[in-house]
Amino acid sequence: MITVKEYRGHIRNWEELCERLGIPLDLTREVREEKILIRAYETWGCEMADHMHGMFAFALWDEDEKKLFCLRDHFGTKPFYYYETEDGGLLYGTTIRQIMEQPGFVKKLNEEMLQLYLSLTYVAGENTFFRGLKKLMPGRYLIWQDGKLSIKRYWTPTFRPDDSRTLEEWADEIHTTLKEIMPEVKTADERAEAFLSGGVDSSYVLAMSDVEMTDSCGYEEERFDESGLAKQTAEILGRKNSRCLITPEEYFGIVPYVMYNMEQPLGDASAIAFAIACRATAEHTKICYSGEGADEFFGGYNMYRNAERYGENLKTFYVGNTNIMKEDEKKRILKKYDPDVLPIEIARPVYEETEGLDSLTKMSDVDIQIWLEGDIYLNVDKMSLAAGLEIRMPLTDRRIFDIASRMPSKYKVNEEQNKVALRTAAAKVLPEEIAFRKKLGFIVPIRIWMADDRYNQDVRAKFRSEMAEKFFHIDEINAIFDDYVGGNSDNWRKVWTIYTFLVWYEEYFVKR
Repeated sequence: MITVKEYRGHIRNWEELCERLGIPLDLTREVREEKILIRAYETWGCEMADHMHGMFAFALWDEDEKKLFCLRDHFGTKPFYYYETEDGGLLYGTTIRQIMEQPGFVKKLNEEMLQLYLSLTYVAGENTFFRGLKKLMPGRYLIWQDGKLSIKRYWTPTFRPDDSRTLEEWADEIHTTLKEIMPEVKTADERAEAFLSGGVDSSYVLAMSDVEMTDSCGYEEERFDESGLAKQTAEILGRKNSRCLITPEEYFGIVPYVMYNMEQPLGDASAIAFAIACRATAEHTKICYSGEGADEFFGGYNMYRNAERYGENLKTFYVGNTNIMKEDEKKRILKKYDPDVLPIEIARPVYEETEGLDSLTKMSDVDIQIWLEGDIYLNVDKMSLAAGLEIRMPLTDRRIFDIASRMPSKYKVNEEQNKVALRTAAAKVLPEEIAFRKKLGFIVPIRIWMADDRYNQDVRAKFRSEMAEKFFHIDEINAIFDDYVGGNSDNWRKVWTIYTFLVWYEEYFVKR
């Protein structure tokens, strides 16, 4: 007998799976997905995820074999954690707090992670900030039987460029595939809205959907405000737009809420804005579309256009989208520094898997395996869960990635443009000025807000606190902060990363 012990997610191809596995189609979603997990495991065993599309993390108990089977989806859109207790037990779950509440969990800080965090601004790899608590990484399953733990990888991103096709043929395949996926993203009786930035990814998803209402963030500072573009895009596509105006007071006020619900520190400044957006959107819908995944799959970041310049040197420094503090600076500010704890060691296995491929492919794969899991998908999952909102990401799909994995890099980026093929596909349903609009990113005015004494008082206080003194040389981190306030705005990320760690530490090790 198989029972579902833990599950979070959304299985896209449920209708096909129900027909293949003999499950009635008229069940509620909760019952249906539980039956799919059980029947899929009974039918395909450890290979069950090969037949599933969507986002999911779950644990199944096999009573006959006294075996626990846990699995995380291919890209890691849903988290899964586990912890071996001193008496030989296993704690597990899709949130850290549910594991912390169980008997046998011993809360200790894994201080080694701070050294990595100061460079990456997120928690990369299988270890966490809680000693002994680990992440089940994407594309893996875990088996616990007879007191023994084993983890196996069932899926690895693999790239096999095909030079035989034209740009238009690639664009056609993207468009046809997304057209097939969209009906699976929600059922006819579900109502969804869509996050809209005005960029090509969210605009393309919107154009391919039946969504009537879009949701955007805006700021009073015009140079940071994309909400006007979003509203314009919505109007062009005949949809409505709801704008959430984020003030600096609200932004700084919600930081403790974000770090607590994130469960681990995250130094991505856009996460705070995203949390505010999730709460505002959850007031009028429970399902929302978002466009994550396309940048990493199809070459969306501007730095990808410089990939070939790096050559073999790439694998000595590229650890993903962020690398804000170098080793000499961390050595100077940290009271405990281990020269063997280096961010590049997390990326090294990815480079081994992509040996012989071009630099853009290597950079993309590092971001798919490390950055997406540790930052982007974590943020989407945790902030939507905290707000009571379910976010579905149509472009994060194995069928979409399959196209990207076969596409030559020349159709992803060129000297003038990124996401060339994806934009060409999007232009089939979007005006060219939207499809080929320059990438702005999810920008936040934190660079200027945090230098303002009206808003940075908690940052100042934490940088001078006894709590900070546990980990940092106070004079050194305050020198970085003073340099930033004095006009060196490039230091804002360093200040923010230190600050978010201290806020998170206070939430989990001082207050509780």
